Amino acid sequence: MNPEVILENQIFQFFADFLRTLPQILVALAVLVATWFLSRVGKRVMTRELGRTRMRRSLAEVLEMLVAISIWMGGLMIAATIAFPSVTPARVVTALGLGSIAIGFAFKDILENFIAGILILYREPFRLDDYIDCDGIEGRVEEITIRDTHIRQTDGQRVVMPNAMLYRQPVRVLTDLDRRRTTVMCGVGYGEDVDRAREVIRGAVEGLPTVRKDQPVQIFAKAFGESSIDFEVTWWTGAKPVDIRRSRDEVVASVKRALDEAGIEIPFPYRTLTFKEPVALARDETGREGAGRDEPRKQETARGGPRAVS
Repeated sequence: MNPEVILENQIFQFFADFLRTLPQILVALAVLVATWFLSRVGKRVMTRELGRTRMRRSLAEVLEMLVAISIWMGGLMIAATIAFPSVTPARVVTALGLGSIAIGFAFKDILENFIAGILILYREPFRLDDYIDCDGIEGRVEEITIRDTHIRQTDGQRVVMPNAMLYRQPVRVLTDLDRRRTTVMCGVGYGEDVDRAREVIRGAVEGLPTVRKDQPVQIFAKAFGESSIDFEVTWWTGAKPVDIRRSRDEVVASVKRALDEAGIEIPFPYRTLTFKEPVALARDETGREGAGRDEPRKQETARGGPRAVS
């Protein structure tokens, strides 16, 4: 047969098949247009309805996206079935299932962070502007997205943490309440009256502006230290890290001032050092040597520093 005739027959058959399937293609295109319209309407309805709730905007955007994806998947499946009758919904679902498995293995970390982000946004274990601590990273929550959470540390650095890490690791929410308890240790000399020292410390702490008045100041004699009776001073103040530092500064300064005014000693350690071997002493300016070289020497560490003792 003449090749030209074969080519003409193939072209004719192609146009005949195209004209035969043209109505189906037009219907499929109409379905896609309807799908586009429904996705826009569905997104607008979701935005209006979710805007009436207290749901986080990030979570609302995720729900809107999922609704739009669901509408488009349904529309594409219907359009493919109409345009290509051999493509059945069962085959499409099978293909989507196999594709989902392949995508899941290829993008495991991304999907893990995505799902963790949805759970964090839904459960709200912490909110924007909360101070949190996770795996040694402490700071203020600036932004929560589907994939990660942005934390501004107290030194100004910005840390981007994957949501899966925040979901797997324990997270301390430092500002879950508007107050936090903090503690400092204070020692007084063994020769001081313990009850009197406790009351002096209490009076120095209770009147400070950064110490909350609705919570009690607790002062306990905790231990016998090396050179002092150690008190544990506990009080409540603001929850932010800067509130803790400011309040500790005021408490330490006020307690030191109150103990000094009351004549109560805040001791420092004394050390007695014994040398087993003889200690050679240098001559002083008068040319006189120190004590005998053959005697063991002792040194006491006191307020003025080490001094030799015979």
